[in-house]
Amino acid sequence: MCPRPYNLGRRRLAADKTRLKILAAARNLLASRAGMSGFSVDAVAQRAGVARMTVYYQFGSRIGLLEALFDYLALRGGIDQIASAFRQPDPLAALDAFIDVLARFWGSQRLVFRRIHGLAALDPDFQNVVQSRQERRRHGLQTILLRLLSERSQPASPSVENTVALLYALTSFETFDNLAGPSRQLPDVAPVVQKLARAVLEIDLHQALGQCDRIPADKTGTGAKTR
Repeated sequence: MCPRPYNLGRRRLAADKTRLKILAAARNLLASRAGMSGFSVDAVAQRAGVARMTVYYQFGSRIGLLEALFDYLALRGGIDQIASAFRQPDPLAALDAFIDVLARFWGSQRLVFRRIHGLAALDPDFQNVVQSRQERRRHGLQTILLRLLSERSQPASPSVENTVALLYALTSFETFDNLAGPSRQLPDVAPVVQKLARAVLEIDLHQALGQCDRIPADKTGTGAKTR
């Protein structure tokens, strides 16, 4: 019997373990005192107890390492539960569930996310990776808003973009972190964010309804309104 498939399986398992070891080291480095100033491929490799080239072999580049780290944090933080939020039949219930998932996700590695967002302001690599992930959140919020407008038979108004931007700001890590402050956990403030988000949506719905009620003047020049 050829042992090759077995050997390949063992090598793949070893590679997977090495990959997870490096990602855990990257997360722990960001959570350490050296976090923001000491994050580099060399520092991650040293903390993981592997060669620098092993990191490049596993992830291809610093960007590849950062992208994998974000996916690793997302998986451990339960961000995959977002899918169940979108399965909610009521758009407002979907929004509440969406915010609950985000609160638990942001809260799962609060210090790490705080430092990642701090680094994003200084490091273009971090900024690009963070921004690409955050756009998924923006798209999710837009989907929920359009579902709500459709359910209420209201057309998408010009204010939709602004409303999505407000919801995007409300559901950011920085908002949760600031609302929680030093004494509360991030999931504890989810009801506050949900209440604010619903208020924003109601404003947009009223604006959309108001635009639908505007009746243009006819083209005869008489000033008469048409119904």
